[in-house]
Amino acid sequence: MAEIFNKSENFINRELSWLDFDLRCLDEARDNKNPFFERLKFLAITCSNLDEFFMVRVASLKNMVDSEYKKIKDSAGLTPEEQLAKISEKTHKMTDEQYNVYSHAIVPGLKKHGIYILKKDELDKKQISYLYDYFKEEIYPVLTPMAVDSSRPFPLIHNKTLNICAFIRKDKGEPSFATVQVPSIFDRIVELPSEKGKRNFIMLEDVIELFISDLFIGYDVLCSYAYRVMRDADIPIDEDDSDDLLLEIEKNLKERERSGVIRLEVKSDIDKNLLKFLRKELDVSKEDIYKISGPIDLTVLNKIYSLKGFEDLKYKPYKPQIVPRLKNCDDIFEEIKKGDILFYHPYDSFSSIVDWIKKSAKDERVLAIKQTLYRVSSSSPIIAALSEAAENGKQVTVLVELKARFDEENNIIWARKLENAGCHVIYGLLGLKTHSKITEVVRREDDGIRRYVHLGTGNYNDITANFYTDMGILTCSKSIGEDSGAFFNMLSGFSEPPRWNKLILAPLWLRKRTEELIEREIHNAQNGKEARIIAKMNSLVDPGIITLLYKASAAGVKIDLIVRGICALRAGVPGLSENITVRSIVGRYLEHTRIYYFYSEGRENIYCASADWMQRNLNRRVEIMFPIEDEGSKEEIKNVLKTQLEDNMRAHIQINGEYKKPDRRGKLPVDCQEIAMKEAMNRGKIEEKDSFNKIFIPKMKPDGENE
Repeated sequence: MAEIFNKSENFINRELSWLDFDLRCLDEARDNKNPFFERLKFLAITCSNLDEFFMVRVASLKNMVDSEYKKIKDSAGLTPEEQLAKISEKTHKMTDEQYNVYSHAIVPGLKKHGIYILKKDELDKKQISYLYDYFKEEIYPVLTPMAVDSSRPFPLIHNKTLNICAFIRKDKGEPSFATVQVPSIFDRIVELPSEKGKRNFIMLEDVIELFISDLFIGYDVLCSYAYRVMRDADIPIDEDDSDDLLLEIEKNLKERERSGVIRLEVKSDIDKNLLKFLRKELDVSKEDIYKISGPIDLTVLNKIYSLKGFEDLKYKPYKPQIVPRLKNCDDIFEEIKKGDILFYHPYDSFSSIVDWIKKSAKDERVLAIKQTLYRVSSSSPIIAALSEAAENGKQVTVLVELKARFDEENNIIWARKLENAGCHVIYGLLGLKTHSKITEVVRREDDGIRRYVHLGTGNYNDITANFYTDMGILTCSKSIGEDSGAFFNMLSGFSEPPRWNKLILAPLWLRKRTEELIEREIHNAQNGKEARIIAKMNSLVDPGIITLLYKASAAGVKIDLIVRGICALRAGVPGLSENITVRSIVGRYLEHTRIYYFYSEGRENIYCASADWMQRNLNRRVEIMFPIEDEGSKEEIKNVLKTQLEDNMRAHIQINGEYKKPDRRGKLPVDCQEIAMKEAMNRGKIEEKDSFNKIFIPKMKPDGENE
C-alpha cells in the first residue's frame, strides 16, 4: 500500500515550496487591505527570506552538485541540478515581481503619503550642495576605495555587503577596475531638507556614486554601479575531529566570509564590460546574476518602516497581556502548584516567563536552574538572570546550541559570559542540534524538593516573542519534573533513561510515537469510528510522515494541516489526499506554534512541540513534544485551532501544490490573529471584572458556600 502513496509525483520539492511561502508574503505586500507600511515590511521580508534561502538551500544544492551526491533525487524525484534549474527560473521571476511591487505599488504609495525616494538625476542644486557637505564631512573619511591592478589583487567582497564598482581611467589609458564598500555604520537612507508635509530621501549608495570622483583624484570615473554578493553559509562543522567545538565554530564563521559566491546582484543598467569583469573575478555563472531595477537589498524598507510619524499606516499597537492567573500574583510558584498555566505568545506576554526566571535567580529556596538556549536576543535578560543565579550560589546548567545557524557568534558570546559567571555550559550533543525549549527550576519547599518546568514551542528570545506566535506551559507535574531531570542528565552526562513518563523526545522516540498516533486514527477510521488529525507546524517535509498521512486520508481520517512555510504534501488530490486540507497563515505575526491534535476516540490527545514534521527535527535534533493535559488548556488550544481553520483573511489554501486565498463572498471576515488579540484582552477584562465582583459583590455558589 505504501508504494501507492510514496511516488515522487505525490510530493512537492521542499525548495520550491520554500519559495512559495515567499510568494505568499509577496501577496501580502500587494494586498491593499493591509496597512501601507505593513506592506513595506512584507516586501522586506521576502528579500530577507530569499537571502537566507540562497545562503543555505541553494548553497547546499551547489555543494551536492560538486560532490558525488549530484545524481541523488529528492522525494519529488528531482536531482540537485534539476532543482537548481527550477529554482533559478523561479527566483529570477520572483525578483522581477518584487521590484514590480516596489516600483508600481510601494513608490507611488510612499509619494501619496509625502515620502519621496529620489534618484541622482532628480536632485536640485540645493540638495546636491547639502549632500556634498554631508559626503565630505561624514562619509568620505570612512570610505576605502580598492583598486585592482597587477600589484593589487581583487579584494574580498564580504557576504551581503553593498558595494560600488567602477571603471576608472587616467588620461586616455586603459580602464581600471575599482570597488568601494558602502559603510553599514551609516543609515542606508539619507534624509534631505524638505518643505513642510514632504520628506525627501536618497539611498546612501547614490550619494557615494554622486561624488565618487572625489575618491579617485586624477582619474576619470567612466561608470559606477552598486552590487552585492551572496556567499555560501552552508559550511559543515567537523565535530568528530574537533577537540573544542567553540573554536571549530569560530573558525567556521571566518570561513563563511571567504566561501564561494552563489548570487550576484547588480543594477539592471550595469556596463556589460564591468559586469564581465565582476563575473570573472567572483567566479559567478550567468544564471546566478540578478539584474535589479531599483535599490539592491529591499530590506532597506525596514528603515522607512521605522520612521516616526506614520503610526496610522501600521497595525494598531497591541500590548501583550499578562495571563489572568498571574495578574497581581504574589507568588508564581504557588500559582503553578494550583495547576498548569498555558501561554499563547505574543498575545500572552513573554515577560511572565522572563520574570519567573528572574525570580528564581533571587529566590533563596531555589537550588538549581537548568535551561536550553537555541536563539536568544543580543541583550537577553534571561542570560543576565542565569548569570545572577550562578553568582548567588545556585547550580546553573545551560545548554547553549552553538550550531544554531546565523546565531553562532551571538551564542558564543553568551556561552562565555555564562561560563565566566560560574554556570555549567554544555555546547550540545555530537552530531545533533538541541532544539528543545525547556527550563527546569529545582526548589526546596516545606514538603520537600519540587521541580517547576517550562516547556515551549519557541525560543527563549524576549524580542522575537513579540512577533512570533508560540505556546508554552508552566507546570510542577511530578511526572514531567522527573522527565525534565532525566532530560538534562542525558544532555550533561551519560544517562540513558529506559522510559519517559510524559515527554516524547527526538531523535529516538518522537518519530515512532507520531507514527503510532497517526496509525491509531487510521485503525479507528477503518473500524467505522470517528477519526481526526489537526496538525499545526512551520514545515511538513518528512516523506515517511507524509506517506502515512496519505494512507490515513485513504482510510477516511479527516486531516486538517496548518503549515506556515514549506509543505511537501499535495492536498485535495482525488485518490490520494481528498480528506486532507492544507492552509498557510501569513499575517501580522509569524506563525511558529507547533500543535498536534489526535481525536483518539474522543479522548482528544493534544501535544505541543519544538519539532516540525521534518527529517532534521525527527532524526537529527534533540526535540521535545509534551502533552497538554489540563482541560482548560486543551479547550483554549482547540479554540485556537478552530479559529485558524475558519480564517478567511490570513489563510492561503493549498490544493495540489497551488495556494489561493479563500473565497470570502457572502462570508463574514475571520482573522485568527485579530481574534486571538481580542480574546487575550477580553480574558484580562473578565478577570478584572471577576476580581471586582469578588471584592465588592460576593456571590453564592449553589451549595451556599461563598465563592
